[in-house]
Amino acid sequence: MSGFDRPSLTLALQKGIDALTLPLNVTTVDKLIDYLALLSKWNAVYNLTAVRDPQQMVVQHLLDSLTAWPSFDGAKRCLDVGAGGGLPGLVLAICAQQLQPAMQIAMVDTVHKKTAFLTQVKAELALANVTVHTTRVEQLQSEKPYDVITSRAFANLADFVRWSSHLLATNGRFIAMKGLIPRDEIAALPIGWKVSEILSLQVPGLTAERHLITIRRLVEAGTDTATA
Repeated sequence: MSGFDRPSLTLALQKGIDALTLPLNVTTVDKLIDYLALLSKWNAVYNLTAVRDPQQMVVQHLLDSLTAWPSFDGAKRCLDVGAGGGLPGLVLAICAQQLQPAMQIAMVDTVHKKTAFLTQVKAELALANVTVHTTRVEQLQSEKPYDVITSRAFANLADFVRWSSHLLATNGRFIAMKGLIPRDEIAALPIGWKVSEILSLQVPGLTAERHLITIRRLVEAGTDTATA
C-alpha cells in the first residue's frame, strides 16, 4: 500500500503504547496495525476519516483511543454509538482480546458503507467479541443492556444521552470522548443525568486537548458528582 510504511508505523505506535504504559503484546500491536492498514485502504474510496496520513492516524486514531482504554476497565458489554470507522470501538475490541477477554463490543452506525467496513474488519481480524448494527441508535434494541455506552465525535451530550439511554444498564455509564470540555453541553444534559467525572487525557504526540466525560443517572452519581 502506497505510503503505508508498516515498520515505521509499528515503531510509532509502540512508542506511544510505552508512554501510556499499556501492557499490550506484539500480537495486539500487530492487529492494531492491521486495522490501520484496512482503515487506510478503505478510506481511499469510502472517506471514513478526514485524516489521510497513516502516521497521523497512529496518533489521532489509535493512540487517541488507547489513551481512553483504562476508563473501560471492568466493562463487560460496551456499545460504541456512531462508530464510523471503528473509533474507539475496534481499538477497544482489539485490546480486549488480550486484556479483558470477557468484554463484548457492539457498534452502531446509520451509514451502510461504514458498517460494511466494520464488518469486514471483524472478519479479517477475527474479532469474535464484536457485533455490528446498521441503524439509528434510537431504534436499536438489545435483550441485555450495556454497562458502558461510548461515543467519539458523535453528537452533543444531551442528544447522546437521550438517544441511547434506553440501552444503558441501571448502574451503567456513558463515556463521551471530547476535545475541549463541553461546558454548554454539560449544562444542557437532560433531567436525571449528571457528569460524574471529567478526565483530562494526554495523548502521546498530540498537543490538542482531549477529555473523557463520564455521565451517570443522577441517583447513581451521588457524592462522586464532579462540578463542570
